[in-house]
Amino acid sequence: MHYEELIKEHAPKWPYAVDYQKEHEISCDVLILGGGIAGCWAAISAAKKGAKVVLVDKGATKTSGAGGAGVDHWHAAVTNPACTIDPLEFSKVTIDNYGGWRCGISQHITSMESYDCLLELENMGMKIRDSEDEFKGADFRDEESKLMFAYDYTAKYCVRVWGAHVKHFLYNECLRLGVKIYDRVMVTSLLNKGGKIGAQVVGATGVSVRTGEFYIFKARASILSMFLPQRQFIFSTELKGLATTHRPSTASGDGHAMAWRAGVEFAQVEHSGRGGGLPYGYPQYGVGNAHNTWFACTMVDANGKEIPWVDRNGRILTSVAQRYRPAPGQKYFLDMGWQHEYRSPMLIPDWRERVRKGEFTLPIYADLASMPEHERRIIWGMMIAQEGRTLIPIYHTYSQAGFDPEKDLLQSYDGGWGGLGPPQWRTYSSGTSSGGGPVVDWDLKTTLDGLYAAGGQIFANGDHAYAAATGRYAGRKAAEFARGTDEMGADRRQIDAEKARIYAPVYRNNGMDWKELNAGICKILQDYCGELKNEELLAIGLKWLDELETGEAASTKARNPHEMYRVLEVFNIITVGRMMFEASRARKASSSHLDFTRTDYPEVNPPEWNKWVTIKLDGGDVRVGELALDYYGDMEKNYQDHCGL
Repeated sequence: MHYEELIKEHAPKWPYAVDYQKEHEISCDVLILGGGIAGCWAAISAAKKGAKVVLVDKGATKTSGAGGAGVDHWHAAVTNPACTIDPLEFSKVTIDNYGGWRCGISQHITSMESYDCLLELENMGMKIRDSEDEFKGADFRDEESKLMFAYDYTAKYCVRVWGAHVKHFLYNECLRLGVKIYDRVMVTSLLNKGGKIGAQVVGATGVSVRTGEFYIFKARASILSMFLPQRQFIFSTELKGLATTHRPSTASGDGHAMAWRAGVEFAQVEHSGRGGGLPYGYPQYGVGNAHNTWFACTMVDANGKEIPWVDRNGRILTSVAQRYRPAPGQKYFLDMGWQHEYRSPMLIPDWRERVRKGEFTLPIYADLASMPEHERRIIWGMMIAQEGRTLIPIYHTYSQAGFDPEKDLLQSYDGGWGGLGPPQWRTYSSGTSSGGGPVVDWDLKTTLDGLYAAGGQIFANGDHAYAAATGRYAGRKAAEFARGTDEMGADRRQIDAEKARIYAPVYRNNGMDWKELNAGICKILQDYCGELKNEELLAIGLKWLDELETGEAASTKARNPHEMYRVLEVFNIITVGRMMFEASRARKASSSHLDFTRTDYPEVNPPEWNKWVTIKLDGGDVRVGELALDYYGDMEKNYQDHCGL
């Protein structure tokens, strides 16, 4: 018997009543598309401005999104009373650290408002201070405010927080403010005024992932707050579940795809980087290392020999305390300081080579037991418990299995962030935290009226605090726009065309499965948009996507609403893949900043290409443009002129 027949015979009955043609029409002032960190903050901010707010998420807003599983350290909190860095200085330093390749608009908004978000979370009930004096006297604790800091203990710009349940506080605040939440509804398209691509956005369409019912959302203003595209390069449901990165499995680039089809201009889509999808990897934060949440853990080899730490000048650090302070002559360091001026302390850079030479013996271990008590307890039990995906799978599971940080070592394996260990699949993608996205202005408005962007949706974006700050900002700006317009006129022809597109797979009895289609797209991106690119490779890749879209994708089937939304995700993955190819063709130069190599344009960082390359869909054609890296202008003045506070 064919497996399709086995599925039909033995699969359980779909548990929800299905009605693919039933329509729901909802009107609001501000429509939030995506209920992650940025989306919830946008909804809260808009509601506080008096707007009628609707939030739509294809998951469960209470826990959904890239930050839905928690946060342990809050970056860019430079306006906190203990920080020694001016917000404008921090913005400039952060941009400079990336060689100028950051969005100055969203970066300065984060510097100015990150700590304000934290104070609002405290008012919502989330713990941000060591109020019980558990860590009293620790080097990282400010005794007056009881705030606790990570990384640089002198600059104090990154606050440690108890954020494992951050989404619960945001979700409850949304409900308190009267935000209408539509969970388990996948947004499928943006609606343009008059149905014309590139015109003002007046709402969106969606479909229930349980009942298949159709939703028409009419709005005066809309905010894209979904996450970066994932699953473009590696996809394996069998080796590591659906999530081949440590991001949500549902991060398929829906926001990018629908914005592209609506005519939004994008920047930095060609940004490359080693893919985070490692099917043979280990649970994120679940192996000992010396980075991020584990900074600055002591690491030892199999014989207990400690791997030395050095500062940015190469000076050997003789105490744990020195790992959290700048080098002599260094004003402060950044947690991901790429430039020498801002580089953080680290393990000796050549430790892997020393392993190969026999100086250190594998395996490598995290040695929490040898660290000072406060540092040990802040890493294991606070950081490893509050950070995303660590409370249950790591902290509780390891503790129940008997792991004792006061006496046990934790094997490092691949270091959790790319060290020595088992084979890894090395691919390249733009699915990194600084990937491409819509171009925005100082209102965080995209190039289309009525449409704003926040969080991972913006190009050259950032982390959890960044998502919170930009969401909060975009929410009040969208509410302001909504007060000044009555435009909510959706075009019925555009709606009907979208209904025909999304429901086509459910009316087919035969065709390709969504998983097979996703895997095929990944292969095309691996082969033709990988580490090395040239015009011929990119042209062939686009041809393959064309054939896949008109062939196999056009015959993909879905047996229920769940499979239907998975098929729609893969359609979006095709669209985002096409954007990656087009942006890669548009940048005719290699760039070390973007980790972008074109063998037919081998000169690296030629001055004339020190700019954002933009792309957008215009009447079926791809239009290529450009922006100066510093198109944001005077950050301090423009923020004051536009912030609306």
